[in-house]
Amino acid sequence: MRLFFRILLVSIVALSCTKSGTSYVNNPDAPDYLHNRPVGASAKELLAANSFQSLKIEILYMTGYAPDASAISHLQATLESLLNKPSGITIITTEITPSSNSSLSINDIIEIEKNKRTAFTSGGQIAVCIVYTNGSYTDATTLGVTYKNTSVAVFGKKIQENSGAIGQPSRTKLEATIYEHELGHLLGLVDLGSPMQSAHKDGQHGNHCNNSNCLMYYTAETTSILGFLITGNIPSFDPNCRADLQANGGK
Repeated sequence: MRLFFRILLVSIVALSCTKSGTSYVNNPDAPDYLHNRPVGASAKELLAANSFQSLKIEILYMTGYAPDASAISHLQATLESLLNKPSGITIITTEITPSSNSSLSINDIIEIEKNKRTAFTSGGQIAVCIVYTNGSYTDATTLGVTYKNTSVAVFGKKIQENSGAIGQPSRTKLEATIYEHELGHLLGLVDLGSPMQSAHKDGQHGNHCNNSNCLMYYTAETTSILGFLITGNIPSFDPNCRADLQANGGK
């Protein structure tokens, strides 16, 4: 059976701004709304320096599924070329206890984040959390999900099954592609919080770009991207997507 590489975008309705932040075990004083808004709601905050001068990304990885170091380096370089963060971009990794479940729902992932996340938006720093699991999503074909304004999950078992072997793309290429596509949605692409400067949304495939050579093209959600990555480079944002990011406060 053909395995689909899908990046599932899940928008979570923002919680009330007046609610006291008590849901995150490691930061009980943080207002919930800072990390419980819809995907794309923090696009300008992530791109521009007006509200936040630095970005911290925490990758919570389950034992045995440490993220690929080269993919992290590629992600950092990509973000540094796009974001106005004069005080810098930091990516840290934190090992966490493996899940006992072979598949995880969005609610399961949110519970993991609630209990394990330690990087939070505060002062001049905005924070993003990536949960890197040892299992699969409830939809077993999915490799990554973007589910809140500063929250992403990637599924390590599926990544390892589909990269690194003969006839497969390198793990670095696949993992970096997942990270950067997902972060593209957090940055508001396409038409999720970074207004389009010209019409380039693929109306038939959700919040994706209509340029087949762009990282935000919808085929990044199918196995067709796997074949491309065997011989091709990690996709990048095309001029239309970059224009959207620049207009919303990016470089």
